[in-house]
Order: sequence, then C-alpha cells, then structure tokens
Amino acid sequence: MTQVTPVPTALDLARDLIRCSSVTPEDAGVLAVLERSLTALGFTCHRMTFSDVDTPDVENLYARIGTGKPTFCFAGHVDVVPVGDNAAWTRDPFGEEIVDGQLFGRGATDMKSAIACMVEASARVIGDGLEGSIAFLITGDEEGPAINGTVKVLDWMKQQGETIDACLVGEPTNPNRLGEMAKIGRRGSFSGHLVVSGTQGHVAYPHLADNPLPRLVAMLDRIANLELDSGNAHFQPSNLEITTVDVANTASNVIPAKGEARFNVRYSTLQDAAGLERMVRDACDAVGGPYSLTVRNSGDPFLTAPGPLTEILSAAIQAELGVTPDLSTTGGTSDARFIKDACPVVEFGLVSQTMHKVDERAGVDDIAHLTNIYERVLRGFFG
Repeated sequence: MTQVTPVPTALDLARDLIRCSSVTPEDAGVLAVLERSLTALGFTCHRMTFSDVDTPDVENLYARIGTGKPTFCFAGHVDVVPVGDNAAWTRDPFGEEIVDGQLFGRGATDMKSAIACMVEASARVIGDGLEGSIAFLITGDEEGPAINGTVKVLDWMKQQGETIDACLVGEPTNPNRLGEMAKIGRRGSFSGHLVVSGTQGHVAYPHLADNPLPRLVAMLDRIANLELDSGNAHFQPSNLEITTVDVANTASNVIPAKGEARFNVRYSTLQDAAGLERMVRDACDAVGGPYSLTVRNSGDPFLTAPGPLTEILSAAIQAELGVTPDLSTTGGTSDARFIKDACPVVEFGLVSQTMHKVDERAGVDDIAHLTNIYERVLRGFFG
C-alpha cells in the first residue's frame, strides 16, 4: 500500500474552497488551496494564466499523478457566479457554514464540493496503489466567457503531449435527488444578433422615411416558426427562442432608423451551426430589405454514446445509492463541450436546485455519497 500525506476530507476541503470568493474571473486564492491538497497526494501541478483580447486574465490548473496508462481525468471549475443580493442570503455566501446537514455557500453545489469529492476519492485510490494515472483539469473561466479556461488548457496539454482517456466533469446534474441523472451529452448553443435598417422620419410623413420594424417583425415571425427537428433517441427537439427586441426609440411620433433582436438556438446532433445560419438567413431574405446578421456558435452538440464509461458511472451510482441514473443531454452548456474532442466525457455531480441562487447549499450526506461514487468510478475504470 502506498503511503500518502493526509489531505482534508471532501467536506473540509469543500469548506476551504468555498471560503475563497472566486467570483469569475477572480482566483481569490482558491487554486492555491486545491494545489496544496493535490501536491500533498503526489500530483505534479501546473498553474497557467491565459488572456485574450477584451477578456480578463484567468488562472487554471492541470495536475497529474502517475505515468502509466490509462489516464482518468476529473474536470471542473472553481469560479462561481456573483452572490447577487447579499442581504437576501441567510448565511454568509463565503462563510461555509453547516446548518441542518446542509453546507451553505456560493459554489457549494456548483461546483467546489464536487471538486473536493474528486480529491478525496483520488486519495483513497492512490493510497491503495495506482495503476495508471489520474489527472485534474480545473479552470476559473467556466462561469465567464469560457475563452481563457478549459479550451486553452486542452491546447496546452496537446502541446505537452498530455493525453487523457476518459473524463468526468463534476457539474450538478441531478434535478431533485442525488443519483437520478447523469449527463452524457449536451445540446449546442447558437446565438444570433439581427439588425434591420431603415430611415428615420416623422410618423406623419411615412413616405419620407423607411420603417424597419414591420420587416423586423416579419423576419422574427419566420425565424420563430422555423421547423428544426423532432429530436432523436438522446436529444430533445432543437428550439429557437427570441430573447430580446430593441428599438431604443422613446418618441411615439418618430419612425426609428433601425430595430434589432437577439435569439438563441439550443440544438441537437441533427443540426449544425452552418445549417442553422443558412435557415435564418433564408428566412430574412424572404422578407427582404437591408439587414445584418451576426452569429456565434458557442458549442457544438455532442454525445458520449452509452458504453464502457457510462456503464462504469451508472454501476457506481447504483452500487452506492441503489438507483439507476437517467442518461440525459438536457440543460445548458458546460466545459464538457470542449473536452469531448479529447476523450469520452460524462458529467455527474450534486443536486442542482440551489445553484446560482441565494443560499446555495449542498447536503453533507450527498457530499459523502458523491465521494464514494467517484471512488467507485475510479476503481471501475482502473479495473
């Protein structure tokens, strides 16, 4: 049996991490806390800071123990969203208090506690002797633009010849109770900004103006009624939602010079970004008139087909909790959309009910169970 330096339990480490007010993009010392525990276990840690035009610098960490194959990677983020109305919290958002079996604090659910569970689970397996390697890919840019985080760490790994064979992301995947849902894929996210131009003028003299708003309304009607798809065995139907309509006109007797709108499409593997853009442009062209359309695809849909990795995770959850998880692709995007290009990836973490909310919290018992599940996943993976 390999002797390792004692590290905090998952609960204690979670409290240490929550105490750091690492609101995106601030590090607030949180990676140093994590690095100390990983270094004590024998991990080689690499800290890296990435920056880009018009985006803040972001701290990231990659750690690895072992030189053999295969390599299992735990991934996640230590950045958190702002606390919002601080006065509405019944507990200090960064006070890591435990009340009635619940650990309170920003990041308790999303997802500092899960990272702490990963560390304790790794310590148990390392202590029994590790055949293969364990890696940690931790970013401070998941809740932000996601530009200077996981995607750039993956680029760095490729340059260094670092490879991983499977990955588990600790996002809070369970809607109501621990064990009910794991994520094996995510829908893509495609956004558009439509600006329809005209000529400003007086409403009493419409022949001297060109009102863009009827064209904007007609374009939005066509866009909103596009027939996308009916979904498939793993994905719900793709959906397009108009999220803003803006004119910036405060006078009722003025025809505005332009109108604009934004929309977002959450799409399945039956679509791709190029095809979605083509459909939207065709809808706008059918109305006619001057317009501009700017699009951004922030993540392609992906699916980790049921197989060895999903079976190991499902078996671990079943053994620990006696439930079989739903293997889902619902919800928003996560950094798994980047990791899927490196290796098969699944997501499983705590209950999501309080993430991003006032009084975010996680059950102490759930943290203990999650640690056991992660340990079972590691042992199942390494056989």
